[in-house]
Amino acid sequence: MIEVRRLVKTFGLKTVLRGLDFRAVPGEFVALLGPNGAGKTTMLRILASLSRPTLGEVRVAGYSLPGQASEVRRLLGVVSHQPLLYGELTAEENLRFYARMYGLTDGASRALQALESVGLTARRRDLVRQFSRGMQQRLAIGRALLHDPQVMLLDEPYTGLDQDASAMLDELLRHVAAGGRTVVMTSHDLPRAADLATRIDVLSRGVIAASVPQAEITSTGLIELYRKVTHD
Repeated sequence: MIEVRRLVKTFGLKTVLRGLDFRAVPGEFVALLGPNGAGKTTMLRILASLSRPTLGEVRVAGYSLPGQASEVRRLLGVVSHQPLLYGELTAEENLRFYARMYGLTDGASRALQALESVGLTARRRDLVRQFSRGMQQRLAIGRALLHDPQVMLLDEPYTGLDQDASAMLDELLRHVAAGGRTVVMTSHDLPRAADLATRIDVLSRGVIAASVPQAEITSTGLIELYRKVTHD
């Protein structure tokens, strides 16, 4: 579903990604870990066609980026640490607006389905500015699911969430992944990544320095591996 080969990204004289290789198969949930500045967000922005690679090959579902960005965007659901919703609209109005942006002909029913999937049906007529940070993030995931994407890209989706909201998001992401989508999520929370993902990749110094199936490592083992590959 996702294939990245020898990816390089530079900003002026600074090289952030240094010949990175990455792949994810359909139905896989990959947690992308790494220290600040390792290039996690840069990589996700390239996969989301929001940034152009300097060198290398990037393919999503067989489509090449950046040349076939419009085809790729139809396959993606993207969630960042900023919900990017309209506070003066209700939850349902937000989703119906984005449904029109996606060109969906059944936007009203899709909006209701998305609200149900993220547990916000009872709040569908409430203004988003009245929502807690956790509820806004759940609605942002509902928006990303509107067009039934094959790939979900999540950049630090737990930022600013309290314990209860984080637990709700855990269950929601399990539901999303169980639907057969390919999920790539950046995170600083190693135990949560070990619990949610089917594979953990550690990004360090612009490359994937370690990649391990979740079933083959414990939380303690992951912490030790992370320290080793990011400090060596």
